Amino acid sequence: MVYSTWVGNTYYFKSLWFAMSYIDINCDVGEGVGNEAQLMPLISSCNIACGGHAGSVEIIKQVLAFAKAENVKIGAHPSYPDPENFGRQIMNISPSDLKKSLTSQILLVKRLAEENSQGLHHVKPHGALYNVAAVDESLAQLITEVVLEIDPELKLYVPYISVLENIVQKELSIMLEGFADRRYTNTYTLVNRSIEGAVITDENEVVKQVLSIVAKQRLTTISGKEIPFKANTICVHGDTKNAVEILQALHQALTEARIQIK
Repeated sequence: MVYSTWVGNTYYFKSLWFAMSYIDINCDVGEGVGNEAQLMPLISSCNIACGGHAGSVEIIKQVLAFAKAENVKIGAHPSYPDPENFGRQIMNISPSDLKKSLTSQILLVKRLAEENSQGLHHVKPHGALYNVAAVDESLAQLITEVVLEIDPELKLYVPYISVLENIVQKELSIMLEGFADRRYTNTYTLVNRSIEGAVITDENEVVKQVLSIVAKQRLTTISGKEIPFKANTICVHGDTKNAVEILQALHQALTEARIQIK
């Protein structure tokens, strides 16, 4: 039995049964915002930019130190090698050049993590690379091959109901990912950022969406349709303007609902 209510300006979610007793909360970091010290105590895994769309050796080392202090799992966040567009546009690049770039990006984070006595836990593609791999079989296969060649024990964060999920799960361990601060279409793709309402910045709306995923395994799309939705990990973008406040609200709501973040 699940029910909810509004009290003042806050959405409260009450339940006698939850679909999950814990959830991983991840955040994209190392992208030049500089808020990692505030983010790390509120999350359980992070995805570090590898230089493809943002980041540098110095920034990666700083983020790794913050993650180590809070015992946060480390992930590489590779992208199309396109910092000019922050990796959010599809890039015309050959498969061989893209594979070489992704391999180099992931290995950079892996090496720096190991030098700091940390292990790489997962890989999560960034931006356009993530979105295209969700629907394109050849790109999904290329990403799978890259991760397999680096370390077959690595997990891959993948979107629910996607081509990437279908291909990767045959070869690697996966974590199904949902987004706390993004709206979805009825076909499980993310609403383009250029469309009004695609990014959720209202903390109450974020809490509402996440608790619906975790408690009911359901999601309301931008058109108002409720669809089934499963996730092992929930992402808050580190460059969302109020990411810290969003995570604080989520942390409080999940704690009150007796859902562990781990």
